Amino acid sequence: MYIHKEGRRLILVVFIIILAVYALMAFFVQQWTVFHYLFAALLLLFWLALTSFFRIPRRVFTEDPQRLISPADGIVVTVEETYEKEYIKGDCVQLSVFMNGTDVHVNRYPCDGLVEYYKYHRGNYFVASYPKSSVLNEHSSVGMLLDSGHRILIRQVAGVMARRIVCYAREGERVKQNQEMGFIKFGSRVDLFIPKSFVVEVGLQDVVRNAITPLACIAQPEGNEN
Repeated sequence: MYIHKEGRRLILVVFIIILAVYALMAFFVQQWTVFHYLFAALLLLFWLALTSFFRIPRRVFTEDPQRLISPADGIVVTVEETYEKEYIKGDCVQLSVFMNGTDVHVNRYPCDGLVEYYKYHRGNYFVASYPKSSVLNEHSSVGMLLDSGHRILIRQVAGVMARRIVCYAREGERVKQNQEMGFIKFGSRVDLFIPKSFVVEVGLQDVVRNAITPLACIAQPEGNEN
């Protein structure tokens, strides 16, 4: 496990501030009470929770050119047909993964392809599980042209606590499956808009892991004549 680059500076700054608070308490408080010990313990727990939020565990990635691998950790909260008007501009299937505060918050590309489109949208900070948060909340949209000729859209959506979306996508860049796409700080969700011809392999409330769990199959499975 290691700490993601997006959190290293913040973790260090908070650690220094907590040490300064401890030093002031030790200098000015002659006799510590239960309250002082509890306050010191809460500061330490806060720093440990902050550090845990930016953790990146070592994983054996799933590599499968015929499948879309989950771009985020979390729970599948949406599996439905919809119309995507920003990039695909047509009917498709939306898969949404909601990340809570304990999930790993790095986002990865679900497949190989070319980044054809990128746009950052300012917006609100409604609860990320709210269906319309995909378009009303602050979000980043990444449109990809796959090697198969299909197009998909990946959308990072901010939530109540998430106040910063980091996205590394650049138009014209060729990316690889499971390559880092970005990071959402302090909880949110990732939407994936895919062609209706893809075979969805997850259901509502399924727990998924980035770079590990397949979400959909690009090609029809063997023996499927539909």
